[in-house]
Amino acid sequence: MSQPVNEPIMGYAPGSPERGALQNEIDRQLGEVIEIPCVVNGELVFTGNTATQVVPHDHGHILANVHLAGREEMEAACSAAVDAQESWIQLGLEGRCTIFERCADLLAGDWRMRVNASTMLNQSKTAFQAEIDSACELIDFWRFNCHYARGFHDYLQPLVSPSGVANSTEIRPLEGFVLSITPFNFTSIAANLPSAPAIVGCTSVWKPSRNSYHSNYVLMQLMMEAGLPPGVINFLPGSGASITEAALSNPDFAGLHFTGSTATFQGLWQEISKALPNLRSYPRIVGETGGKDFVVAHPDCDHQGLLVALLRGAFEYQGQKCSAASRAYIPSSVWESIGDDLCSEVGKIEMGDARDFSNFMTAVIDQRAFDKISGYIERAKADDSCQVVVGGGSDDATGWFIEPTIIVSANPSSETMCEEIFGPVLTIYVYEDDDFEGALEMCDQGSPYALTGSIFANNEDDVQRAFEALRFAAGNFYINDKPTGAVVAQQPFGGARASGTNDKAGGPLNLLRWISPRSVKRTLDIPQDWGYPFMQPE
Repeated sequence: MSQPVNEPIMGYAPGSPERGALQNEIDRQLGEVIEIPCVVNGELVFTGNTATQVVPHDHGHILANVHLAGREEMEAACSAAVDAQESWIQLGLEGRCTIFERCADLLAGDWRMRVNASTMLNQSKTAFQAEIDSACELIDFWRFNCHYARGFHDYLQPLVSPSGVANSTEIRPLEGFVLSITPFNFTSIAANLPSAPAIVGCTSVWKPSRNSYHSNYVLMQLMMEAGLPPGVINFLPGSGASITEAALSNPDFAGLHFTGSTATFQGLWQEISKALPNLRSYPRIVGETGGKDFVVAHPDCDHQGLLVALLRGAFEYQGQKCSAASRAYIPSSVWESIGDDLCSEVGKIEMGDARDFSNFMTAVIDQRAFDKISGYIERAKADDSCQVVVGGGSDDATGWFIEPTIIVSANPSSETMCEEIFGPVLTIYVYEDDDFEGALEMCDQGSPYALTGSIFANNEDDVQRAFEALRFAAGNFYINDKPTGAVVAQQPFGGARASGTNDKAGGPLNLLRWISPRSVKRTLDIPQDWGYPFMQPE
């Protein structure tokens, strides 16, 4: 089959058909409170132990009652995944790809507005942020992952088969099920984590984030409508610790596919190591975790381009992207040129209800995030080395709103320069124009993370200096652009150091982690004599 192309992004301009359709779907979803069950072996399980899902920008509005999994559902889901694998393998790669390509077609068509509206309401995304995430990126994941998987059967074959021998490689999945623990901030990632291993023949137990049950369940329904067989992906809202415990107590636990915090991932890795004696195989561990993503500007750079990159990179989706621009190293002459204008532009940002398409920002995800982010801002206000130059306000009366905030720090090691905040806060360190090398060193050493980063410079020699100095500081590196917005099949995504295992979602490397190849030697000229020539007498 031909190579896929990236899904076109709809614009939602005033008067466009998609704008009206999306607004109508938002209103429809606001008019109902749904019941979200567990999905175990294709069956909807309503446990009666419920939690509510609310709209972050209007937290008095309930979207759904969510039935949380207990130990019985968790163990049943693990067993269902194990039992489903043989028939899922027998379906074959083409059969599996047909299902997930049908998922992509449904999402590109009749399901698009339903999924986008659920993401806007559940995770407080603007129409554009929902479109590029829950529609375009997920469509791309499904189509390109199928394309990559088909290629494995060709380019992973042995290069040599001597006369009398036929060598081959069977592209097997891991033996057992994959536990997929997914984040709130990207609906596309939430569906990709269980489905990517499934394309190559694994089965999954999916633990969605407590802050995205609603949108994630809509995608579970979409996959079931597309023909996903029972047990291949089991949907379990509930306690991450309890689901992990149930999974690790099953000897067929084969892998972890994770996106979330660094601390949680490190804890899971430790728990997996303890479980090893009781497991059938060594599990694959794939994780994308935190980030403290940077922008470094050279004195000779595009000032207006830098301003736009800082604003978009830091404040789109309220900074709740692991790739969001969170720290910047700006030369004094450049800051003198753009500082006032940047603050002025940030001050123009409209913030409010996601249904109001004039808003650039909405609310952060929940009260815990609101308290954490506002705490960072308040401590910066009390720090003599820091100055809040724009924003700094917050209000949680109706929704969890935090103003886009820029802090200028005289200390490159201040709290907000080093720690992941996961909110609309950008901290800038202003360095002397003649200390570009020092700024690069500070950037490289200033954070334990290494997810994304960017360099702004007009001269190619300066770009290369940054490229080399920051070689291990970012898994996704941007030149004269914001450090966020990776596209499937264009910039496969992931970072190292404390940012994860860098297995590159959106490219073939991630899928390769979920296979366990079998090398097959077929002897055509079968030896009939056990002796060797060296054994003959002189």
